[in-house]
Order: sequence, then structure tokens, then C-alpha cells
Amino acid sequence: MKLPLFPLKSIFYPGETVPLHIFEPRYKQLIRDCREEAMTFGIPVFFNNKLEYGTEVQLVEVVNTYEGGEMDVVCVARQVFKLLSFEPEMGEKLYPGGTVEFLEYDYIAPSSHKTEVVDKIQQLYAIMEIPDTKIDVAKYNSFVLAHKIGLSYEEEYELLKIAKEKERLDFIYSHLVSTIKVLSQVERTRKIIELNGHFKNFDPLDFKNVEM
Repeated sequence: MKLPLFPLKSIFYPGETVPLHIFEPRYKQLIRDCREEAMTFGIPVFFNNKLEYGTEVQLVEVVNTYEGGEMDVVCVARQVFKLLSFEPEMGEKLYPGGTVEFLEYDYIAPSSHKTEVVDKIQQLYAIMEIPDTKIDVAKYNSFVLAHKIGLSYEEEYELLKIAKEKERLDFIYSHLVSTIKVLSQVERTRKIIELNGHFKNFDPLDFKNVEM
């Protein structure tokens, strides 16, 4: 399938709201075409100087239009794709395009698996003193809080490419376990430093009976 493309160094997951500020002429043209033809476009991720995977998005609303023609728009992310070919200009259009292949994703995972991940997220938030976030396990999937658990850009990109929900949850769980371990050690060190920073009364030691 051919899609207009808007390459970015940003990662968007299916179901996510995508706010964009449009200022380049080629992407102004893209948004106009999306409004007139009700078409979707792709946001391939610029990663390691390559474009390989991305997400199809659909325009929902043009929130603001400025005097110079710039726009604030809101889109919603739909399907993840692999980019098979890329054209700097799509036919006679100013914007790029390319041929994509949509990945077959699933969102099936046992509730117990989801619960384990949610418990780890809440444990992470407790260590970081982030207000408790109530998460409905029944409505939760791996992408819902993916941007809010401290994944690096590289890890977010890896998660985007995993097609199976259970494997995505395993990936997130592993990240949470290692992050919690590191943060727990940091917190313990912080408390030791705070403790040692206070003035203390030391009992004088009797060295008379010390054997060498």
C-alpha cells in the first residue's frame, strides 16, 4: 500500500493521540489533502539515519490555523507498518511517500500477565514519588503507558516492532524490574548519604585490649 509520509524522530503507538505543529509547505499541503480526501498518512521513525518502521495516523482536527498558514493539528495513531520504499516527493506532491506493509499485531494477553506489569509500574511510581495512577487492567494494553515508564528512545522503538502483546508486556516487565532495582539502590544510597550527613555523637573506643 502507498502512503504519504511525514518522517519524524518521534514514536507513536496505536491508539495514541498525535499533536503536530505544521509549518513546512510540503506538510501544509499534506494536511490540506488529508482534509479534502479523508486520507491517512504515515509517520516513519527516523532512527539511526534510517526509515524502517512507523505508524499510520489519521487527521482528527485542525485546532489552530495561523496567519502564515501554519497549523496545529491533532491526529490519532492507527497501525504500525514496515516501510518498503521511500520517495522524497510523492508523484507531483511536495511531500514524501512510500510503499508500506502493515504489521499484524495482537492485543491478547492473560489478565495475570497484565496485573504483574501494572503492579511493577505502581512500584516504580512509588519509588519515584509519582502520584498513584489507577490503571484499569481490563482496558490496559502494552502501549497505554509506554511513554510513561522511562523507556529510552531505542527501547520505545524496539517495543513498536514487537507484534505480540504478551511479548510486549514481557519487554516492559523486564525494563521495569531492572529500572526498579537501579532506583532502589539509588534511593538506599541517598538515605545513607542523608544519614551520614547529620552530626553524631561517637562513643570513645577503648583500644587497650585490641589485639594486632
